[in-house]
Order: sequence, then structure tokens, then C-alpha cells
Amino acid sequence: MWALPLWAAVLTALVGGLLLDASFPDVGWWPLAFVAIVFGLVSLMGRSVGGALLVGLVFGAAFWFTHVAWTTRYLGPVPWAALAGLESVLWAVGSIPIMFAYRWLPRVLPGRWARLTLLPVLVAGAWTLRELVMGSFPYTGFPWGRIGMSQSESPLASVASWVGVTGLTFLIVFACAALVEAARVGAWRDLRTLLPGGIAVVVLVTLPAFPTTAAGEMRVGSVQGNGPSGYFDERARGDILNAQLAATAPLFADDLDLVVWPEGGIDSDPLSNAATARTLDALSQRIGAPLLVNAATERGDDEFNTSLLWEPGTGAVALHDKTHPVPFGEYVPDRPFFEMLAPDLIGLIGREYTPGTNAPFVRVGDVGVGLAICFDVIYDDVIWDGARDGAQFYAFQTNNADFRGTDENVQQLAFARMRAIETGRAVVNISTVGTSQVIAPDGSVIDGLPAGAAGAMATTVPLRTGLTAAVVIGPAVQLVLGWGAALALAVLGGVAVFRREP
Repeated sequence: MWALPLWAAVLTALVGGLLLDASFPDVGWWPLAFVAIVFGLVSLMGRSVGGALLVGLVFGAAFWFTHVAWTTRYLGPVPWAALAGLESVLWAVGSIPIMFAYRWLPRVLPGRWARLTLLPVLVAGAWTLRELVMGSFPYTGFPWGRIGMSQSESPLASVASWVGVTGLTFLIVFACAALVEAARVGAWRDLRTLLPGGIAVVVLVTLPAFPTTAAGEMRVGSVQGNGPSGYFDERARGDILNAQLAATAPLFADDLDLVVWPEGGIDSDPLSNAATARTLDALSQRIGAPLLVNAATERGDDEFNTSLLWEPGTGAVALHDKTHPVPFGEYVPDRPFFEMLAPDLIGLIGREYTPGTNAPFVRVGDVGVGLAICFDVIYDDVIWDGARDGAQFYAFQTNNADFRGTDENVQQLAFARMRAIETGRAVVNISTVGTSQVIAPDGSVIDGLPAGAAGAMATTVPLRTGLTAAVVIGPAVQLVLGWGAALALAVLGGVAVFRREP
């Protein structure tokens, strides 16, 4: 049954976790995701609950402590250990259902073809369920390590436009699990056993992107000011705004429809600071186009991370507040409890951003623009809501200044590329410090700015209409694949226990 000795399973899981991280940028060798999944599955075969926890913890730790090492850039090892440690534990707990799939399904349905088809479906569903839970729990979750997101540079990325990132994860894990089962039952004796996995691979490689409809073009300027926008950067009031203004100057000669600034491109609230409002008015009038800017804003007793559409002579005509502020970055959940554990560290987080409830969407003339502020790019609901509201392209505003010189920048850029492919829409991904890019609906790069340099882009951005299948059926795919797997495991477990009773 391919049950490795525990020591070998632990070693296999360790290597698998490291390989999975290498499938993401900065290394970005996407085929390693397949190898990593195989290692992860083989390490769980024949395990007890305790053994599954152990090998799952080793795999999860090898992946997460490597994958999010960028959290140490300014704050040191404590946040890194807390985040990676929590994700590793969740990964370990989520390994138990996969172990039970390998135990229960052959016991209830011992036939050869059930093992070659139904077992890979159940295993892939259990893996997908783990991703969904980790992407929503605790608090708003942290869906940063999804298998589907590792494929932004691969020919498989177009599959996400049909079934979303969740569906892509499922199909990749299914293909790996089916090929492993073919080897376990003896593919060398009957090549037909390779059919389920082989068909999955063919679909992954050959399925073209879901088509969207061309709807014209828009001339968009985007500005990377490279100002002192990091949490611990030394700066005087207005330095970030001045850096953005200076970097915007080369765009004055262009005929633009919109200018996009990054997250945190303004270090004062233009809704309450008259001087900042006058500066934005003068700039938008000088350019002759509206501005899409971002700042911390206050309304009543609440503080928000806000994108503002600023019209010449009118001011802010539309707002979008960040939907998922980052726990322990932009607010502290259960602050009194965590202050008891780490008062000095928690004390550094002075702001308490309130989650936004307004749509991630603004309209510039007749053109709909979908929005996502920084880490909101990893949350499906934000992206899908923008498309459903009528987005014809996306503007992703981010601030990577706290992670200069780390993999965080390129990982987030890869997620932006996957979103372009998934929705069939161009993306203007603009950062305070880089890397900034304009990405076409097929994922190719139209324009870009290097990290760590001030600059501006004036880009003709293609517009698209029509919803991809991923946007239309995405929630149903998650429900069926993830929670369907949970229901199937519960039924199988009940039958397996009943059959063992005398």
C-alpha cells in the first residue's frame, strides 16, 4: 500500500514542502508543484492520525516558514514564527482528511477503478477543502499558498478562467493523485490505469482561456513614486505625496483618461485635509483626467484604507474601502488578549482599519474599473465582485515598501497575473516602490517599472466585457469541491466504521 516508514515519510514531507515553495516566485519553477504534491500525498498514505499530523506539520513548516520569510524584513522573527507556525498547524490538521481518504475509500469501495477515479477525486477535494479553510480562518484567513496561484507562468494558468484558482488546485491535485494510484495498482501491467491522470493532464495543458469580448481601449497613467512609504521609513509629513507628485510630472504631456497612484501614495486624508485636496484638484486639472488615489481616511469613529476616485474640480466622487484589512498589520483582532502576549509588538500597530463594505468598483466615464487594495488581490470575493459589477479592467493598488528586497513583491505580482487570466481582463498593478506592471488579459506584460525606482507609465490598456466561467460558477465550484469532499468523507467514515462493527 506504499506506506513509508515514519522516518521516510517525514523526510519526504520535508522535501515536498521545500519544493512547493520553489514552485512559487522568486524561484518560480512551477512544475515543482506537481512533484511536491506527490511527495505530500505519498507521505500520508498508511498513516495514523498522529502520523498524519506529524508529516503534515513537517510539510507545512517546510513550506510556510520558507514561503513567508519576507515577514521578517522589519519586524523580526516573532511575526514570522506566529504566521508560519499557525499556517503549519492548520496544514497539519488539514492533512488528516487526506489520510482518511486513503484509508476509508479503498475499504468501502475496493474496486480497482474506484481507486483510480473516485479516490483521486476525494483526495483532491480534501486538499482543496484545506485551502478553503486556511483562506478564511482564523479571522479573514491567509490564502497565500494556494496551489493554483503557483501556476501564473505555466501553460496551465488559463484553466483558472474556467474553474477559478480553487478549481485549478483541484485539477492539479487530482492529476497527481490519479497518476500515483496508477503506479500503485501497476500501470506497467495495464496502461489503461493511466487514463484518469492522463486525461486530467491533457485538460490542464490544452484548455484555452475562456473568451471575453474586446470593448475598446483606455489610456491609463500609473505612477510609482518610490517614496518613504514603509512602516519604519524616516519621513516628514508630505514626503510620500511629494514623491508621487514628482514621479507624475512626465505624464503631463500625455493625453490620459485616468491616472492611478498606489496604496499609501498620500500620507494625509484628502477628505479632511484641505491642502491635500487642493493639491489633488490642481493635479487632476493639470492632467485633464481623474485620479485614482489611496489614503487612510476617517469617517466618524472609523478609519479605513481607502481608494478614492478624484475628479477635476469635483473632488472624491467614489470611494472603496479595503475589504479585508490585514490582521496584525492593519488592525489587531482581540487586541487586549494579544497585548498581554506581546505588548511591545502589538503596540507598534497603532491603526485599527475597519473592513470596507462598499463595492470594489468605480466608474470612470463609461468604463468600469475593478479594484483591489494590496493583499485583497488574494481574496476571490473582491475580484469576482468587481467583475460582476462591470469592471472592464482592474487597478490593483499596493504598497510593498515593508518588504523591499524580498519574495513578497514577486509573489503578489504573480497573483495579480493570475487574476488577469482568471477574469479575462487587463490589470494595472501599481506599487509605491515596485515592481509595477500592466498585465494583459492573457497574462502577458504590456508595460512595467523596476522595483526601487521612481517612474510612471502611460499605457493603452485593453478593455474587456463578459464574465468568464470562473467568475460565474466560482462560488459553486468551491462549495462542491471543498464542502462536497467533507460530506463524502463523513459518509465514507460512517460506512467504514459500521462495516468494522461485529
